[in-house]
Order: sequence, then structure tokens, then C-alpha cells
Amino acid sequence: MSVVLIDVPQAEVPAAAAFWSAALGVPAQPVAGEEQFTSLPGALPGLDLAIQAVDDQARYHVDIETDDVDAETARLVGLGAVEINRWLDCHILRAPGGHLLCVIPQHSDPALFDREARAFGA
Repeated sequence: MSVVLIDVPQAEVPAAAAFWSAALGVPAQPVAGEEQFTSLPGALPGLDLAIQAVDDQARYHVDIETDDVDAETARLVGLGAVEINRWLDCHILRAPGGHLLCVIPQHSDPALFDREARAFGA
């Protein structure tokens, strides 16, 4: 897993960022070059937590980082997810039960990725 995102309608991001920052006792920091994200570093030890501005309803979703987006998407679809959209290089899926998840290309530190990655048999 890469990150847990708190999806928030765009107009409500400042209030949500202030709330989660105060509630979790961590700073809310805009992510340079990715204006739709506000990071909450240190909120969940060992896991990133961020607020994402969306043009939709409030929700939570999980990003799954991989070095092979197509293969991981196929694996998750095989487990019952349905691909519903794509955004840049990310595949957006709906898991059984209705929750969203995104399969995203590797972007974390390579050493961290190699240490934390899980391999699934073909």
C-alpha cells in the first residue's frame, strides 16, 4: 500500500486540512507540483496520509503503488474489482463493496519500495 487518501470536495479542502491537522497533531503541507494533495506527514507511522481535492463526494480510498500498473490492475480485477476510469498513469478501480482504489506507478524511494513491496505469483 502506498497512501491512504481522504478525498474531500475542493471547496472544503482548507477546512478538512485544518481539521485533520489539528485532530492528528501533524502539519498540513501542500504537495509541490501536485496541488490537489495536502500531505499530513507523520499522521500514521509507516503509512502516508493525505487530503486530496476532488470534484465528487467525500470518501476514503487506497492507492496501491506498483512497478507494473497493468499487471497489478489485472490481478485486482481478477479478484473482483472493476476498472472504472484512468487518470494520468493511474488506474481507478471499484472494489467489491463499492470502495475506490487506485493502482499507481512506483514513485516512492526505490530502497523503500524494494523493502516494502510484496510480490504475487502469476
